[in-house]
Amino acid sequence: MRGTITQRSKGSWTIVLDVGRDPATGKRQQQWLTVRGTKREAEKKLAELQHQLNTGDYLKPSGGNLGDFLERWLRDYAWPNLSPETAQVYDLICRVHLIPALGTLELSKVTPEVLQGYYAKALKEGRRDGKGGLSPRTVRHHHTTLHTALGHAVKWRLLGRNPADAVDAPRFQKREMRVFDQRGMAAFLDSIKANEHYALFYLALYTGARRSEVLALRWGDVDLNLGSISINRSLHQLGDKSFVFLAPKTAKSRRLVALPPSATIVLRKHWEAQTAQGLLLGVPAAADTLVFCHPDGGPLLPHTVTNVWKRLVKQAGFEGIRLHDARHTHATLMLSQGVHPKIVQERLGHANISMTLDTYSHVLPGLQEAAALRFDQASSPALETAKVSSR
Repeated sequence: MRGTITQRSKGSWTIVLDVGRDPATGKRQQQWLTVRGTKREAEKKLAELQHQLNTGDYLKPSGGNLGDFLERWLRDYAWPNLSPETAQVYDLICRVHLIPALGTLELSKVTPEVLQGYYAKALKEGRRDGKGGLSPRTVRHHHTTLHTALGHAVKWRLLGRNPADAVDAPRFQKREMRVFDQRGMAAFLDSIKANEHYALFYLALYTGARRSEVLALRWGDVDLNLGSISINRSLHQLGDKSFVFLAPKTAKSRRLVALPPSATIVLRKHWEAQTAQGLLLGVPAAADTLVFCHPDGGPLLPHTVTNVWKRLVKQAGFEGIRLHDARHTHATLMLSQGVHPKIVQERLGHANISMTLDTYSHVLPGLQEAAALRFDQASSPALETAKVSSR
């Protein structure tokens, strides 16, 4: 027997359900419920709960609020499993917005209606300084955080369904991709030749590697003879200013990227300059030395590198092109030159080719027209043969 029924008063019954022992403490666990109605209705409820226990569909009451759950989710899932940047974004959204606004709400009381109301309020008056609402893009990030976290509440059997599934997140216009054309890229690089980050930005534009990947490169990952770099890790800075090097999240992100001859020459000159400087300072460059680093070998600050890029593109007359757009520039120029999308996918480290095509198909307006023309040309001999046969 996994449960009992006791009458509390007329028309009120208490169900005590035995839900097993706590794996950590070995103590017996019980769920107490009050059912109003007849004894038959109480017996029916007990039978339903027993069936759920027997089939594995039983959901243990969480006994906590949304704030407690989000704290646990950040600690047990987000930080151990996600990239530091992603975990930090989730952490910031939870602590600055979600927990203050919704944290005291019981987890079982988080409904689609509650979330929709939160989004509407955040759009209207969500800024911390009290000067208006948050942007639709920002509120959509809040929705993504809640949807991801509550999805784990379902997996952990704290909720029967994800309430965020039934909520309409705010729509926003995706930021337009801005890239260099061939002449613009050449002009920009020519304007920054004297800058200490010239080789870094040259490599980003000529390989399509991410900022975190470029900053994590060691000289042991570079083959100046064959002209290639091995991308096998990334550099991240945490909120406490410490640095971590992480392995790629997917197998496709770990890749060998061939260097154009000009990029190999730029890297060789950078190696010679870094080696000479290292000898003067008593810190000679070695295989595990970072390709782009401070004179003492310490990692460059990612955000500082981004700020340098912003200043340089503005000075060169290309304001608005982000450092991440160097990656987009590399991809769009290669595709426009007729390089097969599969090759571009491999150079960028995309998980699959559909991601590459979805991201960059808009820069190839003649792709479908060219395919239709090639199909027609291939079919023409067959059509001519059919015409001759019919005469």
